[in-house]
Amino acid sequence: MVYAVPLQRLNQIIMKSTYHRSWAEPYKIKMVELLRMTTRAQRLKAIREAGYNTFLLRSDDVYIDLLTDSGTAAMSDQQWAGLMMGDESYAGSRNFYHLESAIQKYYGYQYIVPTHQGRGAENLISKILIKPGDVIPGNMYFTTTRLHQELAGGIFADIIIDEAHDPLSEYPFKGNIDLKKLDQLVQTHGAAKIPYVSMATSVNMAGGQPISMANLKALYEYTRPLGIRVIHDMTRVAENAWFIKQREPGYEKHSVREIVKEICSYTDGATMSAKKDALVNIGGFLALNDWDLFEEARNLVVVYEGLHTYGGLAGRDMEAMAIGIGESVDNNHMHARVGQVEYLGHKMEEYGIPIVRPIGGHGIFVDAKRFLPHLSQDQYPAQALAAEIYLDSGVRTMERGVVSAGRKSTGENYYPKLELVRFTIPRRVYTQAHMDVIAESAFRVLKRAKKIRGLKMIYEPKYLRFFQARFEPL
Repeated sequence: MVYAVPLQRLNQIIMKSTYHRSWAEPYKIKMVELLRMTTRAQRLKAIREAGYNTFLLRSDDVYIDLLTDSGTAAMSDQQWAGLMMGDESYAGSRNFYHLESAIQKYYGYQYIVPTHQGRGAENLISKILIKPGDVIPGNMYFTTTRLHQELAGGIFADIIIDEAHDPLSEYPFKGNIDLKKLDQLVQTHGAAKIPYVSMATSVNMAGGQPISMANLKALYEYTRPLGIRVIHDMTRVAENAWFIKQREPGYEKHSVREIVKEICSYTDGATMSAKKDALVNIGGFLALNDWDLFEEARNLVVVYEGLHTYGGLAGRDMEAMAIGIGESVDNNHMHARVGQVEYLGHKMEEYGIPIVRPIGGHGIFVDAKRFLPHLSQDQYPAQALAAEIYLDSGVRTMERGVVSAGRKSTGENYYPKLELVRFTIPRRVYTQAHMDVIAESAFRVLKRAKKIRGLKMIYEPKYLRFFQARFEPL
């Protein structure tokens, strides 16, 4: 009888665990890289020398690096083994054909042009398809994508649904395209002036928000009769597939692999930065289904990247990419990947930190407008907050607001509705304990938020200013 209550409690725990089972990462740690711990004085010196721009910090001065998930993943033992299988022949490397086969198998695209990373593919497709004066609709801009479109003479038009601009909206597919906005552009400019719709899965600037399969189907049904292509920014397509599996009726029993291939089937081509979903440190490609476009792309890639069978990549990198593509569409991998992001998001919410909802796939986006309501966008609140997070703990994040948005051709700043700090989680790199440290740091900064000053920009480069701009406190 002494053990009656504990046993009863144990039974309750067992019953509860039947419905709420814990999960763990589907891998074990095989090698470690030691991290450097710094003092606040050292961090203050570092951030001042970096002009309060986290992009200009030296990695040696960073404790937990959440600047980006691009090229920062931990590769698997299979990928590392693949590096040793690199065929560095200048032409016709066997690794290219393995990569081509993997892309055809998992994504379904027919023709492949490798590039050094995603922006290489953006450059090619922009030069091939865009004429001066063309309009390129898209579900929210991305920095390099829009710049390549503008350098080719095009004009980007945002056609994402309105909910995407509201950080408090709980709409499950905030990456969706507003077909009424698209139709209005077609009516205004004519289909001939719209070479393609730039459709991104897991929309980065909206907070890693997915597009639904139903919306994608409707988009493709609308564009095909008009002769307007859908070009897919598929950088985080597997993460998008996971959200479709979790949130869209009818896809509960589908695998990530199946959903990824269906997504791609409703598009005409894709640009890919393999440094995200495909779990490699460098690499990308342009994928197409149209032979004539492919023929033009594989001729142009020789000018900007390298031969059409390596495109600026070593054979070993193409091999690691081919293996990583297969690993990226595994259900267990994606469960752990998004699960770690969700863990950090829920932890931040417990501390009262204002974040973009719903939680996205590749990071937590903190709403700097609500975090620092006393600062206007002209005082760069997200930039100031990113610097303050680094000062507190050595955690490096990045700004996604007015600095990233850049300037219009008139010289006027773009003022996006979303002013965010992105806590981007590298794949298979950090542990749950790191997530706790990150959330606790954000909470400490929140407690002194009223004392945080804004910044003024003292150096601005011509293009993509967020990479190299310098600031000082007001």
